[in-house]
Amino acid sequence: MVCNIKPHNEGVALTPIAFTSSADGDLSGWLLPEWTVKSTVALMEKHRIGTAMLSITSPGTSVLDHDLPRANTLCRAMNESAAALRDADPHKFGLLASLPPVTVTNMAAVLQEVTHAFDVLHADGVTLFTRYGPHYLGHETFRPLWAELDRRNAVVFIHPTHSVGHDTISSAAPQPLIDYPHETTRTAVDMIQQGVVVDFPAVKVILSHAGGTLPYLAMRAAHLAVDARFSTLPADDFLARARTFYFDLALSSNPRQLDLVLAFAKPGHVLYGSDFPYAPSKTIGTFVEALDAYEEKLDEETRYSITRGGALQLFPRLRVQGDASCWE
Repeated sequence: MVCNIKPHNEGVALTPIAFTSSADGDLSGWLLPEWTVKSTVALMEKHRIGTAMLSITSPGTSVLDHDLPRANTLCRAMNESAAALRDADPHKFGLLASLPPVTVTNMAAVLQEVTHAFDVLHADGVTLFTRYGPHYLGHETFRPLWAELDRRNAVVFIHPTHSVGHDTISSAAPQPLIDYPHETTRTAVDMIQQGVVVDFPAVKVILSHAGGTLPYLAMRAAHLAVDARFSTLPADDFLARARTFYFDLALSSNPRQLDLVLAFAKPGHVLYGSDFPYAPSKTIGTFVEALDAYEEKLDEETRYSITRGGALQLFPRLRVQGDASCWE
């Protein structure tokens, strides 16, 4: 996932990259795109992207949650393959490792893959989906995983998957169009209310697509939950927890959206993203142009933070001597 699109400067940004191996299909209604190193490098060159973090997004290994041994084997193979690509050019590619389906019965395999990813493959972080089975990421099922990731000061990239139901609005509106941002909001709110973000503070969590609708709905959720006595979490604490997340800008550079997420997020917590190859190249180009136009009104520090600086704080191995010259 990572890389910059500044037309005159190289940099770092966040973008989920499909690395599809053999799997059984995507239940969201979206077509699985073809992914190749050549197509990725071409996109990177077109948009002045310096580094791309390889991550497997939807459907991932969870499409095989009915066959855990097969899912676990596939996960290891995908991580090994992605690590080999990273090793061939470690400044151009990074690795956000995949995990097997995260369930109670499969937790030992999940933790084993975390160990392999960080200790053997030297991954830059891991990718999680917004839910596994009926549970979002604040559920107690995931606490052993969060504890291990916290121990490792890990970077976690959260990407939406389809909702528990597979229904779509219509054939013209598969779930990634509208439902995916809402799924991100659901899991973020669950993590906030169940205390994940305060109990495991060493984990750095990146939310896809500008956090879904979290910046827009956070104040509503914060006050309504406690005032209506669904929660005892004070509204100010809810909002403070919500601001601990990082937000990537994949398909999220509408000027009004950028106004909101930059005002909501902590400084340095907004990062570039493209959503290649699931988003068509034309769509990515549209959002690149919108972000470029918006950046003209930003100060240099904020521009650098979005396109490179924020990501370098998360992934310090990407720093090279004279890095600042990449921006000048």
